[in-house]
Amino acid sequence: MTETTGPRVGGIVLGSTDPKRLWEWYRTAFAPDTEEGEGPMLVLELSGTYVIFESRDDVGRKAVEPGRILVNFEVTDLHGLADRLTEQLNPRWVRPVETVDEHVLLSTLEDPDGNYVQLFEATDAKSAS
Repeated sequence: MTETTGPRVGGIVLGSTDPKRLWEWYRTAFAPDTEEGEGPMLVLELSGTYVIFESRDDVGRKAVEPGRILVNFEVTDLHGLADRLTEQLNPRWVRPVETVDEHVLLSTLEDPDGNYVQLFEATDAKSAS
């Protein structure tokens, strides 16, 4: 592996008019065993990256250009996760689960603030045959 000297993405901040609702949605979707911490910030730690939910008065209730920035999560069982998300959260699927190539499954859904959330699964070429 090549050593890099550039910055590392430490987290993603999602500004919202209702950060508690947004935090709860992401918790249910990606970290169901997480309990709300104490303090002024709502945060989920997902495999070393922090997703931070911040109350903002300079954003609208819904994203105006939801495709401008996509929060992207790599998962291990995209079909199973999509079934669970549909059952528990009933999100709007912008792009249903589909095979992009022999190594990648991809889908996109919308969070409660209208942000697009992209899910992908890197598949093993041997198991795909």
